[in-house]
Amino acid sequence: MKGHEAILRQFLANGLDHMFGNPGTVEQGFLDALADVPEMKYILTLQESIAVLCADGYARARLKPALVQIHSSPGLGNAIGNLYQAMRGQAPLVVIGGDAGIKYQAMDAQMAADLVAMAEPVTKWSAMVQHPSSLLRMVRRAIKIASTPPCGPVYLCLPEDILDAEVTEEIFAAHVPSLATKPRDHDLEKLASAIEQANNPIILVGDGVAWTGGVDRVVELAETMGAKVYSADGGEINFPDDHLLNYGSTGHMFGDASLPIMKGCDLCITLGAYLLPEVFPHLGDIFDAKATVIHVDTDVNNIAKNHRVDISYVAEPHTVIEGLIPLVKQLPQNWHNAAQERRKKLESESPVINNDVDNNYEVVPQHASEKYDGKKLSMRSGYFIKTLSEMLPENRIIFDEALTNSPPVNKYLPGREPGERMLTRGGSLGTGFPGAIGAKIAHPDRCVVGFSGDGGSMYTIQCLWTAARHNVAAKFIVCQNRSYRLLQANISKFWQERGIEGRDFPIAFDLSKPEICFNEIANSFGVAGEQVVRPDQVKDAISRMLAHDGPYLINLVLDGQVRPDLIGVHCGQ
Repeated sequence: MKGHEAILRQFLANGLDHMFGNPGTVEQGFLDALADVPEMKYILTLQESIAVLCADGYARARLKPALVQIHSSPGLGNAIGNLYQAMRGQAPLVVIGGDAGIKYQAMDAQMAADLVAMAEPVTKWSAMVQHPSSLLRMVRRAIKIASTPPCGPVYLCLPEDILDAEVTEEIFAAHVPSLATKPRDHDLEKLASAIEQANNPIILVGDGVAWTGGVDRVVELAETMGAKVYSADGGEINFPDDHLLNYGSTGHMFGDASLPIMKGCDLCITLGAYLLPEVFPHLGDIFDAKATVIHVDTDVNNIAKNHRVDISYVAEPHTVIEGLIPLVKQLPQNWHNAAQERRKKLESESPVINNDVDNNYEVVPQHASEKYDGKKLSMRSGYFIKTLSEMLPENRIIFDEALTNSPPVNKYLPGREPGERMLTRGGSLGTGFPGAIGAKIAHPDRCVVGFSGDGGSMYTIQCLWTAARHNVAAKFIVCQNRSYRLLQANISKFWQERGIEGRDFPIAFDLSKPEICFNEIANSFGVAGEQVVRPDQVKDAISRMLAHDGPYLINLVLDGQVRPDLIGVHCGQ
């Protein structure tokens, strides 16, 4: 058996039966071999970044590895930005790329590059197969490394002359080692003692919780302790969105936003995250000197990475919690009484039920429908999202890249377990639509809705062609506020910090001229769609979308702070 066919059968041995890819000449051998291995389904995308993001959504929806095929140096370059976000979110992607051949490497020919070095910064492991006798061994190693917590993308370069050779290795499934370990009883007693002494404990959760199967255990621990739970820039459901102890995110942007949370606690238990993944982190001490900091993660590099940690374990978080909870339950009754009183108070003050989402996003439209024209007056997203929540089936999957419109999605379409609602991570844009395609391929029996903004969706809008080609019946919502609204929010913070007043938003943040008609773009790719401008159009549009037997896009025109009159007025803009 030639290497072309052997690698496909090796992937199948580990349950990898979908390949998301974009073909190139140096990959032609194993793409040709697909005809001889019909069990492997090839999902054609129009660019490598789309292949990565579709596979990312597929892996996250299944909590299992996904297979990506990309071209050599230009293709790897296209993929790198989204490999970065997959690495940040611990998505186990096995990425294979082609190369003309080992025998040509001295020639510095067309498309020659140090592919392994290019991929190294954005992967857990990057390598090139050097000899046919190790081809399947290295494929198995790639699968193992991607799938072992902390999960993440790997890159394996497969030169064509290696794949052209006969393979003598046996095909068998790659082994994925377990990190399910329990600390010693003495160590668990130290954890229980720290919990007993705390009056204002918090729990920080990251994607290491979801990927190792620990959400239920975290819920039990938080309820028993009476602790606030914060997400440390997670993209998965690491704690139920609508649980009253969910106090939201520490934030991914500004350290001064998370600092009061950290300084206010006397016990911080960090699970499957690191402290703290922000763009502008606080550079000083983030904890009170008397606070106890506990960190449990499968990634030893996350522990004590930036800030003080007192007790730590390299382990899957749920295994530590499972050993800890019996000891916590044995604490004195007066501690339990105080913990439950604290829990009641925190639940009554929870941001899940105490928030301004309905007002800020106008769950009830403030004007008569005929007044909304999408120009002088535009809707906000609350009414649409609440109505959608009432019409979607219970077993839905949401890929949420709505960004500035995420609060009503979080409130009315909450995720309760991993795979139900996914967020973008790592600063990448354009994840929402291809992520929804991957999730729908992973779960064809479930309703999958992908949200994106007009800015983000234009990074990857060609993924709609893939949805049409493979009849992937995901549903797509463009929240069209005609701007990079997240950047507008961030520069407002920038101005506030520096005492700057009276400035217009940069014209580079404005997408209003020329205005993009997303439903027409969708139609050109073979995807049905329509534009929604007024509240009285919402229910019928959602009904048509859900009834349609195929992919469908709604272009939701929303309120935005834009100045099309200034575009072209300023020199160079």
